[in-house]
Amino acid sequence: MRVALIGSADFGKAALEAFLDRGDEVVAVFCPPDNPKSTKPEVLKEAALARGLTPLQFASLKGPEAAQAMIDSSADICVMAYVLQFVPQELVKLPRHGTIQYHPSLLPKYRGPSAINWAIALGEEKTGLTIFRPSDGLDEGQIILQKEVPIAPDDTLGKVYFDHLFPQGIQALLEAADLVVADKHQEFIQDESRANYEGWFDANAAQIHWATHITQIYNLIRACNPAPGAWTKFGEQKVQIYDCHKHVAATFGAVNGKPGEVTQITLDSFFIACHGGQIEVLKAKGAAGKVTGAELAKELNLEVSQFFTL
Repeated sequence: MRVALIGSADFGKAALEAFLDRGDEVVAVFCPPDNPKSTKPEVLKEAALARGLTPLQFASLKGPEAAQAMIDSSADICVMAYVLQFVPQELVKLPRHGTIQYHPSLLPKYRGPSAINWAIALGEEKTGLTIFRPSDGLDEGQIILQKEVPIAPDDTLGKVYFDHLFPQGIQALLEAADLVVADKHQEFIQDESRANYEGWFDANAAQIHWATHITQIYNLIRACNPAPGAWTKFGEQKVQIYDCHKHVAATFGAVNGKPGEVTQITLDSFFIACHGGQIEVLKAKGAAGKVTGAELAKELNLEVSQFFTL
């Protein structure tokens, strides 16, 4: 089939390579313009060039230049894989079989740009991916295909995405494209009564509040690992916590320490008290970059009975 691709980053690159490697003809690659503030080139752009393709880098996809480029491509289908620019309906409807888009949640749940973070932070035991028809509403189009993915109790954002949603998402795009081009697919309207939208999982969302329950704190840390990194403060020093263990107290009265208090420092880690137990910090980031919990304790001159900011 003749495929037009709109995307960016590693997911866009993987989608491009997957279609090419199985013999499809990629007739247009749309990716964002180069960022003058970044020393890193756009990954999808570099991948396209490496495969002998000329990437199309429009400042906006709403103009006539982008539409003409899509028309000139004579694409059978357009595939959207990690899209950062707004794509108007005038563009997505131009290919013969329209456009399909990937989203890392079981729509209509967790619409928005940080779907995986929110699912983990809010304690979900499963998530998934959706291939759908893009509309002018955010993640609101008709569903073509969905796959469920479990979230294990100790899974981090990185594990859920890189081990499951990333590779399964690429395969789902191939599967959905085949179904659509062969006219063997079905489309289902999203149930708005089950819909929810969550915005960016930003620095405010990633802040640890030690006065909350240990389960909430542990879920937050998992949801931010590796990005954006759950954070707290020790004095004026910002500390981001990545790998950790949770130690749940057997009873309420058995909790050692007050919320935010350092209760123990070991050869590999340190412990911070919270409601319901303690978080053992195994890997964190202070002024010197990512280090072990013990190394950070040394960097901060931590002592038992000191406190992180609530």
